[in-house]
Amino acid sequence: MNKHATDVADYTDLKASSERTHSGRFTSLDADKLRGGYYTSAELARWLCTWAIRDAQEQVLEPSCGDGSFLEAASWRLEELGAHGPSRANQLRGVEIIPDEADKARARLRNGLGYRAADVVENSDFFAWWSRPDRPQYDAVVGNPPFIRYQSFPEPHRTRAMDIMKEQGLSPNRLTNIWVPFVVAAAAALKEGGRMALVLPAELLQVSYAAQLRSFLTDRFGRVDLIACNELFFEKAEQEVLLLLADEARPAPSASNPCKVNLTESDSVADIVRRSPPAVLRGASPKTVCHDSEKWLKYFLNADEIAFMRALRASEETVELGSYASVNVGVVTGKNQFFVLRESEVKDLKLQKYTMPLIARSAHLEGSIVDQAGWRTLANEDQRVHLLHLAPINGTKPRGALASYIRHGEAENVHKGYKCSVRTPWYAVPSVYVPDAFVFRQIYDFPRIVLNEAEATATDTIHRMRCKGGDPRTIVANSYSYLTAASAEIEGRSYGGGVLELEPTEAEKLLMPAALGDAMSLEESDELIRAGKLETVLEENNRRILMDQMGLSKADCSMLRSIWEKMRNRRLSRRRSGKTA
Repeated sequence: MNKHATDVADYTDLKASSERTHSGRFTSLDADKLRGGYYTSAELARWLCTWAIRDAQEQVLEPSCGDGSFLEAASWRLEELGAHGPSRANQLRGVEIIPDEADKARARLRNGLGYRAADVVENSDFFAWWSRPDRPQYDAVVGNPPFIRYQSFPEPHRTRAMDIMKEQGLSPNRLTNIWVPFVVAAAAALKEGGRMALVLPAELLQVSYAAQLRSFLTDRFGRVDLIACNELFFEKAEQEVLLLLADEARPAPSASNPCKVNLTESDSVADIVRRSPPAVLRGASPKTVCHDSEKWLKYFLNADEIAFMRALRASEETVELGSYASVNVGVVTGKNQFFVLRESEVKDLKLQKYTMPLIARSAHLEGSIVDQAGWRTLANEDQRVHLLHLAPINGTKPRGALASYIRHGEAENVHKGYKCSVRTPWYAVPSVYVPDAFVFRQIYDFPRIVLNEAEATATDTIHRMRCKGGDPRTIVANSYSYLTAASAEIEGRSYGGGVLELEPTEAEKLLMPAALGDAMSLEESDELIRAGKLETVLEENNRRILMDQMGLSKADCSMLRSIWEKMRNRRLSRRRSGKTA
């Protein structure tokens, strides 16, 4: 066993039995997602190296080199600039933790570097390598770091990575994905004036755990270009990615030369690689960065639209939804198959006394109101709309039909699942309450809030909203506007399938009028929305709320609608294309 074997054992386990095809894609998606390994095409690797490497003498680092596609592209780029022969190996450094992948990278480089290829790739944990006192600095960093969740990131690698982030002034948490410390450490390995070209998850633009990284990048570089693509880069990965081109590395922020952040969109990877980097970036317009938790999603907007949304958020005419209500996740049962029942099951099992009405799916919410009659229709259709709710038993021992059903659950090992195993008794689902309204967690077109007149609760596929004293009907009615819709597109996050997702804290940031206006009644809006006429509701509330109540002009309202539609249509257009990069 070599000296790195113990260090890489857990990573090798994550790789499992996954084997790559000749096209560079893994054949086992689950193993890939755990390991975080999705490989970049030779064409895109060359494109990124063309931008990042400017001189034949530059030193180049690839922090997670995999099978060596970026190192091969970097070697090609150095040769193109005039660095001939195997001596190029002195300018290249690749680090790869998995021995088999490191061997593949060395084999790939032999064609251009001969026996010196063995000197280029080091089989090591990148974070252990980075922490060495003799680690050099580099002119360019290129690559595609792994995408691994915090929980799947094994020790001791995780602690090393988090320590590096802390050393660089960041505060990681249990949501931090491994790609974040890779970016931080890679940036800190650059010489002043250096460049970094990486393939990263689009989460960089939108998730809260990357907020500090966004500030870090604007502190440590003079210019940051982000290139988003409206097709998925990786055929089987449910992961939207973007290209990060960070230039003018510096040890600290400069007040006299603030970072310029630019965002460029492209329809396809092919459209990117067929043009030179300067040609792709030529049309980018710089955006003014706010050093707070502001997401970079709004950089898909133009400068006027960004300024308008910032002004609205700072205006006395708007407040956040959180001023009116709290938003929390729905019920987490631990095993919906056991706790969420159909009407027929409730009757057959004689559990009528132990259930309460439930909204289990957003598809059950068709309008702006759900009432008892609507819930009864779902129950009669034998939908799963009953929640086994045992809190009223007050610690008494279950008997009869209930005891029989609980024994059935134990026979199926329901009580051994994590959520069930950490509560007493295991079958008492916590945090069950009837909210004032439901907030969609996953959104297709519009961030709907639905008044709850069904006396129901909801599973965690839907958020629950409780008002802080105001009239729930008025609050819900005023949420049906372009103001709330546009802010949702900026505050939420979208993934490869085009769905917008709002976490509770993000939902509470949705913009609402500071003084609730005379919006269209919920009965009217409910009827129209069920008939597919959401636009009619929004246009009417455009006049009532935004213009008459808030005093916005027609041009302002048109801009709000345009912002919402631009952001919504962008995410909806990102469908799985079957192409890879």
